[in-house]
Amino acid sequence: MKKIQMVDLGGQYQGIKDQVNSSISNILESSTFINGPEVHAFQKELEEYLDIKHVIPCANGTDALQICMMGLDLKPGDEVITADFTFAATVEVIGLLQLTPVLVDVEPDTFNIDIKAIEKAITPKTRAIVPVHLFGQCANMDAIMDLAHKYDLYVIEDNAQGIGAKYTFNDGTKKMSGTIGHVASTSFFPSKNLGCYGDGGAIFTNDDDLAHTIRGIVNHGMYKRYHHDVVGVNSRLDSIQAAVLRAKLPNLDKYNTKRREAAQKYSKAFEGQEHITIPKTVNGCEGICDTCDCHVFHQYTLKITNGKRDALVQHLNDNGVPCGVYYPIPLHNQKAYLDERYNEADFPVTNELVKEVISLPMHTELDDEQIDYITSMIIDFINK
Repeated sequence: MKKIQMVDLGGQYQGIKDQVNSSISNILESSTFINGPEVHAFQKELEEYLDIKHVIPCANGTDALQICMMGLDLKPGDEVITADFTFAATVEVIGLLQLTPVLVDVEPDTFNIDIKAIEKAITPKTRAIVPVHLFGQCANMDAIMDLAHKYDLYVIEDNAQGIGAKYTFNDGTKKMSGTIGHVASTSFFPSKNLGCYGDGGAIFTNDDDLAHTIRGIVNHGMYKRYHHDVVGVNSRLDSIQAAVLRAKLPNLDKYNTKRREAAQKYSKAFEGQEHITIPKTVNGCEGICDTCDCHVFHQYTLKITNGKRDALVQHLNDNGVPCGVYYPIPLHNQKAYLDERYNEADFPVTNELVKEVISLPMHTELDDEQIDYITSMIIDFINK
């Protein structure tokens, strides 16, 4: 059996090696490192893939989320509601802009932001909701957009983990993740479903005026060289990263299908295990159905419900199986984001998840032998 990796980028590279190497060589020869043809071509191709009017590439996913908020002209003290159970970047940018983060609980099955908790948290100071499409599937965007309309709020989708997923609305129509709210951010960190070989990110919107504002922000506030019309930042996707992303984008649906197939095999192996809770899709399916397009499994995350999660992590690591705990500490308990407004009773799900979740190796190169080894090791350990 080949070595098990949490993400096998080397194996994936072999399938696109010639195109990546040729593109990078051309960039080196032409020296078009910043805002070159590869960047513009990738932007257009991603717009077509997502069926969205504007993709604005930038330097990384954290910048993308911050720039979304800057583009909406949110002011210090404005409240922004987001999930307590997510990576810190989501709340980090709220703090950097001197906005007021309002953390709320998540759903126990999908791990996405809880709709009732959002509405309970809305005040006259609330300006935006940031749903995080955690682990690869969309939050309940029907309900979130209804709240946004009801309370006149912006919706900023944090799509760092969900690119390629589709959301099915209550009326049966579908849209790609990141194309539903007023604006969205994504990350092209190497381990993402669509990842480059360094840092990268992008912003998505159908709003022409907002797109214009954001294009200035990412480039020092310039629309014309040395004319600074808005306060901006320096956040650009470089040509080499764009070339890698161009090679991967035509394969994204295939990559996501491979992830779903691996997830199905994991879930089948864990069926009937009393102390192992397998992922549920946003559509409420038990397991992953054959026609699933709502989940792209950036992570395959179990809940271990008998108190053995930490011991299982150690056991897997000792036996050559990498794994991750995403996330071990709720944001409301992180030193940087402590706030007397928060009550532990408001976070029952998050406080339980941080004790139970474990994410298994998930990537396009997983094979049956590896999956059998991983699942057998987990089942044997949990039941002994």
